[in-house]
Amino acid sequence: MAWGNVVPSGNLNDVEACVTERGYEAEIPTCATAESTSSALFSTVGSRRSQAMKGKTANDDFEGIVGASVSLREVLDLVRMVALTDSTALIEGETGTGKELIARAIHNVSSRCGRPFVKLNCSAIPFDLLESELFGHEKGAFTGAVAQKIGRFEMADTGTLFLDEIGDLPLALQPKLLRVLQEQEFERLGSGRTHRIDVRLVAATHRDLTEMVARKEFRSDLYYRLNVFPVVLPPLRERREDIPQLASHFVEMFARRMGKRIDRIPQDILDAFVSYSWPGNVRELQNLIERAVIRSNYGVLPNPLPDKNPVTVTPSQDTFTGSTRALILRALSATGWVIGGPGGAAARLRLKRTTLIAKMKKLGISRPVRKDDINPLSENRKSEQWWQATTE
Repeated sequence: MAWGNVVPSGNLNDVEACVTERGYEAEIPTCATAESTSSALFSTVGSRRSQAMKGKTANDDFEGIVGASVSLREVLDLVRMVALTDSTALIEGETGTGKELIARAIHNVSSRCGRPFVKLNCSAIPFDLLESELFGHEKGAFTGAVAQKIGRFEMADTGTLFLDEIGDLPLALQPKLLRVLQEQEFERLGSGRTHRIDVRLVAATHRDLTEMVARKEFRSDLYYRLNVFPVVLPPLRERREDIPQLASHFVEMFARRMGKRIDRIPQDILDAFVSYSWPGNVRELQNLIERAVIRSNYGVLPNPLPDKNPVTVTPSQDTFTGSTRALILRALSATGWVIGGPGGAAARLRLKRTTLIAKMKKLGISRPVRKDDINPLSENRKSEQWWQATTE
């Protein structure tokens, strides 16, 4: 497409002709980078690394994705399925699970690979500028519009547009996005000319869009149009078998970057990694290992986990609901069922007090009451009194 004398939208780093040529380290770096180092692998994780590499064939088509767990392979199978089509994909998962990486994988193994991959974080653009970022504008369309501007949809023509944090898209813009998805056409701000495009949309969110639809915070018709092919990413705590391989990869990457030599990861630290809850998922693991490499001495990786005993779950707790319930119960038990305050369960779980209370109610978690504490006259009010007492 010839753009002429126009101003492209935003940061040109958000437009990539073929993302397989670019390293990506924001959430999960590449296996290829790890394999290129000439240093020996760590003796303490050798057997686990060897086992993981045997299953690496599951990732042959996905440069940049580290791991061989069953849950990750299931996600990659879904990626292969939807990549063969031009259907809209909705990637759901917690923060730090690698949603953008999966969006890139969908583009890379599709027939659109080699064409533009354009990304936009809907939560990072002010509302007043978001419409212009998406659809572009003409010169003089509004105060400050001193030149014509190409929007992200037009930049992604014949390629893929990735809209991250789609749950933060303002309600006022949702009908316009729905029209583009349905009709593959739009108008720039300040123009009556309709532009036809051929764009494959991939959206991602860490929010529960079904709950947002129920609260009238997200249009139901747009949700159904986005949710053509959902891909749900597991949190790191549900793919613990990938943690040793991820940890060794991050150590190699940061050690090489900082000019350090790390000979081994102590087994007790590796075990702590596997049992830790990782609320920040892979991004938290990457950041903590970077800190540990900075602090390392004598070729041994120190423990980067918090000094206070972290809240952990056992590998057998393999469902999101079960893991969440176990985390909350363990934190409550450790704090004597105190929710609020600096030493309460909410602070221990890094949650707001009100958020923890809401989760406890949703999961049916209540404080055990001893028979000696039951007052028949106040039994009907014990639930309300307990919520007030434990939050003080």
